[in-house]
Amino acid sequence: MSRPVKKPAEAINAAEFIAVPAFTERPAWSAIGEGWRHLHGSVRGAGVSFEWHDFETHTEFDWGKSFHPGSIEVCLNLAGNGSVAFNGEQAAFMPLTVGFYRRGEQPLRASRHAEQRHQFLTVEMSFEFLRQHLGDFVPSLHPLVREVVAGQSEKSAVMTPMRLTSRQQQLLASLRDAPVLAAAQKLWYQTKALELAAELFFLAPGEKELFCQRQQRLSAERVEKVVALLREKLTDPPNLDEIGRIVGCSPFHLSRTFSAATGMTIPQYLRQLRMERAAELLRSGKFNVTEAALEVGYSSLSHFSQAFHETFGCCPGLYPLRTPTQKTSLK
Repeated sequence: MSRPVKKPAEAINAAEFIAVPAFTERPAWSAIGEGWRHLHGSVRGAGVSFEWHDFETHTEFDWGKSFHPGSIEVCLNLAGNGSVAFNGEQAAFMPLTVGFYRRGEQPLRASRHAEQRHQFLTVEMSFEFLRQHLGDFVPSLHPLVREVVAGQSEKSAVMTPMRLTSRQQQLLASLRDAPVLAAAQKLWYQTKALELAAELFFLAPGEKELFCQRQQRLSAERVEKVVALLREKLTDPPNLDEIGRIVGCSPFHLSRTFSAATGMTIPQYLRQLRMERAAELLRSGKFNVTEAALEVGYSSLSHFSQAFHETFGCCPGLYPLRTPTQKTSLK
């Protein structure tokens, strides 16, 4: 008695299923060449992927084609301008900013400006990776992340980027060249992904903004208070301890915050304000050099002249002659 011949499994499956090619972002970066560098991991495999980008483009470049469906990507943007948009919302990535966006089934519109050097690092985390590691923290998560972890929504979405902190810049530098042995890199990179998630994806209790955004807003407000205080007390400014008490911040932390925001120390900024005010007085023609120096808090004429020359490139006695009005009258 002959047995019925079974159809090969491949024949049955081929009739029932249509193979869907796995997503890969390599074609999106083919025009960039070595300007795109894969650092570690994969969204489909490990659930997280790190990539470094350093390139120049003479035409507007579409980088949205590189976003993996079913993932949230963090972009730490060092240089160059770019944008990510969806459904009328747009995230503008300026130099030294960081932000994240969610790629569902719907593609995101993203572009990089022409004639610029672009340097940025991206970290993509799959929805499954986020659910696995953030499931216990749903109430504290940013809505864009919480909706995925809680299973409420997987639609594409964007959020407004924020300022890239000096600590995040240091983290970015380490991610480009992992300081551990190759055997430990999987663990090290996963830890760094979770570190970024802890820093960027959580809201402060009772707040509607990210903790890091709130910290940046508070820092900006403190800097504004310090500048206003220095302008008000230009001739007799309070010392650092007094300023710290007024704005509600330790002198050490205030100094670091102010320098990071303005690129100058508080004494340097005070001198800049004094020189700008002195120049304004000299241009008015109502104050001589000595009077202008005393008006902005300098009792030593030599110290004032030195500071003025370092700021404007000429001694204060000649400064009025350098203004456009005076130059015109001398012709």
